[in-house]
Amino acid sequence: MKAYYLLLSLGGLILFAASCKTNANRTLPVSDAALYVPTFDADSAYHYVEAQTEFGPRVPNTEGHRACGNYLAEKLAAFGATVTNQSVDLTTYDGKTLKARNIIGSYNLQTKKRVALFAHWDTRPWADKDTDPTKHRTPVLGANDGASGVGVLLEIARQIQRSAPTIGIDIIFFDAEDGGVPEFEQNYPHSEEAWCLGSQYWARNPHVSGYTARFGILLDMVGAFDSHFLREWYSEQYAKNINTKVWNAARSLGYGRYFINQKGGGVTDDHLFVNKLARIPTIDIVPTPTDQNQSFFAHWHTTNDTMANIDRSTLKAVGQTVLQVIYSEK
Repeated sequence: MKAYYLLLSLGGLILFAASCKTNANRTLPVSDAALYVPTFDADSAYHYVEAQTEFGPRVPNTEGHRACGNYLAEKLAAFGATVTNQSVDLTTYDGKTLKARNIIGSYNLQTKKRVALFAHWDTRPWADKDTDPTKHRTPVLGANDGASGVGVLLEIARQIQRSAPTIGIDIIFFDAEDGGVPEFEQNYPHSEEAWCLGSQYWARNPHVSGYTARFGILLDMVGAFDSHFLREWYSEQYAKNINTKVWNAARSLGYGRYFINQKGGGVTDDHLFVNKLARIPTIDIVPTPTDQNQSFFAHWHTTNDTMANIDRSTLKAVGQTVLQVIYSEK
C-alpha cells in the first residue's frame, strides 16, 4: 500500500507513551451501563484472517482471488447480510485490465441511518519492500495487509447477525487497492490515483444510487504485533469528530496503548477517495509510523506478511472498539 507522508508539528517528532493496560472486561462508564455491545471474538477473527490466506495471494485475475471473493460473499450472506457484488473492469497504471469485485454486505436496509465499514481484500502483486531483491516480483500473501481488516469485519458481521445495532451497517470489501506502482518500476509516475482502484470506482458508482452514510471507518493492516494507531492526517482533515469518537471508545475500553491519541501522518488509502469523491466522512485505522523511514509494520509488502505475524490481541482491540462505536449510534 500507499504513499505515507510524515507531518511534523513544530519541528518535533511525534512522541507518545503507552497508556493504561488493556482490559477487555473493563467496566464502562455508568452512562453507558445499559448499552449492549457484543463481545468481539478474536479467535474467530483470527480464523477468518487465516481462511483468506489459505487461498494464497488474492491478486486480481488469479484463481485464488476469484475463490476468495466467493468465500467472502458467501460468509456475508451466511451472516444475514444482503450481499451486492460490484464486478468491474479496472485499468492499472500500466494499462492492464483487472477483473475486480467490490463485495458489499448490508444490514437493516430500511433505515437511512447508516454507517459504512471498509477494508480491502486484494493483496500486493509484488513484494517490492522485501530485503531480498530476487523476491520483489513475488506476490504478497497479505495476512496483515488485506486479510486482517476483512477478518475483523467478518467477525463484526457475525455479531450483527446475532444481535443487530439500531442503525444500518454496510460492510464493504474493496478490491484492487494494492496495485500501485511498484518501487522497481521506473517507467511510470508514482501517483496516488494508481492505488485504491476499487474504492475510486465505488465512490463514483455506489452500490445504491445516492448512497450516503453518517460516517465510515476503514480498517487496514490491523493485525500485527505491537501495532500503534495514531490519528491519521487525512482522517483528521475530513472526519476529525469521527476520529475523536473512535479514540474515545478505545480509551474507555482500555485500549489506549493501541490507539495513541496523537496526530500521525497522511496515508493514501481507500478512505481518501471515499472522502473526496463520495463525500462520506471516513477515517482510517491504520498503523502510522512516526518516522518516514519506517514501514507501517515490520513485514509490509514483503513475503513475510504471513499468519506468523498476526496477533489476536491487536484484532481484539480494533474489533471491540469498532463494535463499541457502531452499537453506540442511535
